[in-house]
Amino acid sequence: MEKREKFASRLGFILVSAGCAVGIGNVWKFPYICGMYGGAAFIVLYLIFLLILGLPILVCEFSVGRGSQMGMGRAFEKLEPKGTKWHNLKWISILGSYLLMMFYTMVGGWMLYYAYMEMTGKLSGLDQEGVSQAFSNMLSQPGTMSLWTFIAIIVSFGICILGLKNGVEKITKIMMSLLIVLMLALAVHSFTLPNASAGIKFYLVPDFKTVVDNGLGTAVFAAMSHAFFTLSIGIGAMEIFGSYLDKKKRITGEAINIILLDTFVALTAGFIIIPACFSFGVEPGAGPSLLFITLPNLFNDMAGGRIWGTMFFIFMSFAALSTLVAVFENIIAMFMDMKGWSRKKTVGINIVAISVLSIPAVLGYNLLAKFQPMGPGSTIMDLEDFLVSYNLLPLGSLVFVMFCVRKNGWGFENFLKEANNGEGIKFPHWIRLYMQYILPVIIIVIYIKGYYDTFAPRGTTTLAGWLCFAAALLAVIFGISIFTGKKKKA
Repeated sequence: MEKREKFASRLGFILVSAGCAVGIGNVWKFPYICGMYGGAAFIVLYLIFLLILGLPILVCEFSVGRGSQMGMGRAFEKLEPKGTKWHNLKWISILGSYLLMMFYTMVGGWMLYYAYMEMTGKLSGLDQEGVSQAFSNMLSQPGTMSLWTFIAIIVSFGICILGLKNGVEKITKIMMSLLIVLMLALAVHSFTLPNASAGIKFYLVPDFKTVVDNGLGTAVFAAMSHAFFTLSIGIGAMEIFGSYLDKKKRITGEAINIILLDTFVALTAGFIIIPACFSFGVEPGAGPSLLFITLPNLFNDMAGGRIWGTMFFIFMSFAALSTLVAVFENIIAMFMDMKGWSRKKTVGINIVAISVLSIPAVLGYNLLAKFQPMGPGSTIMDLEDFLVSYNLLPLGSLVFVMFCVRKNGWGFENFLKEANNGEGIKFPHWIRLYMQYILPVIIIVIYIKGYYDTFAPRGTTTLAGWLCFAAALLAVIFGISIFTGKKKKA
């Protein structure tokens, strides 16, 4: 087994971990729901839930990683009391990482393809129908999508094969630094557009009437859900970087720095998108239509739009690739820890595996478009996303929390000792009761709400929905049997 590497610097750890958290959802989803639920009023709710929900789970993941010095392939196995079966739950992390990569690699390919399209001027001069058709053409061409998906996979694994310091840390630091510079340049440019002030007001001035009109409970759940999902917690994608961390600093302070950087990216994305939408009289809608249809149309109407469009999609490519690199590193470490494989062997096998596993999501938009597993209009990607976002992420987070607080798991005192090893902000002892009883309930509520939001608007559940819920329920029952089981004597 190869000797475990360590981060060369504290900044490297923060930027690489933040790179995993910073994803495409930060760019299109946060600005939209922020405006929908009252601007600054929503931001306050969001920050509160980041503090009480995201932070403790993130500290749990990092602590498990640093305490075990292993990825999720063997982390529980090393820390669990003898005779317990927590190690069986590593499959949540393994399945979650692979399922996420089955469609996120394709989305990363979309970003690279659109950066190429903007850079070469293939979108310049097109009217609204032409831009819309360009997106439809891409989705209808499995060859084009497969090519760019494969490029995203090769680039990301190419970074990982260089190792932690020379590949993941060094290159992600460059990508994240350029991402921040590009975002600031794009935000400053958006401020100069006509009527930009109206967009900034919509985005940042508290509008409590909007919160009341949409329902306070709805706004609270929106803030809670986004605070939970934005950090990529639950499948070990953060845990792996804890295993590469030294013990000079306490984990709470490092987790706060990562949350602040992730929030900065989300807020800055709003400063890019919302003023531009207001300036050109379009709704700041969410989803692929905003990124691939609305924004390219706006760039075509701007002076120097081709340059700004290229910068935007390069920034989006960095956001996607930083997440791909982080999750790939998690997958690589799993097999290096479990099988004792070399990094090169693990990368080679997984390039083939993930390239093959990405095919269904690609074909779901063309050759397999008639297969609509989540109901009319849905795709294979929607099913894969649902399995990860609304099942494995919350269930995995529940496992991390319970493992860190239960006596038949790692135990709160062991967790606290690891979290507070080093200098910096202490993780408080008084939070134990909250983590043991209240935090798990919040996670379960988010889990159930995810099902309700997905299926209730349709008026009925689909077969896939029932199968997903049944599988998840079995996982919860299996988990409870572990959480409530008595510690066995060695």
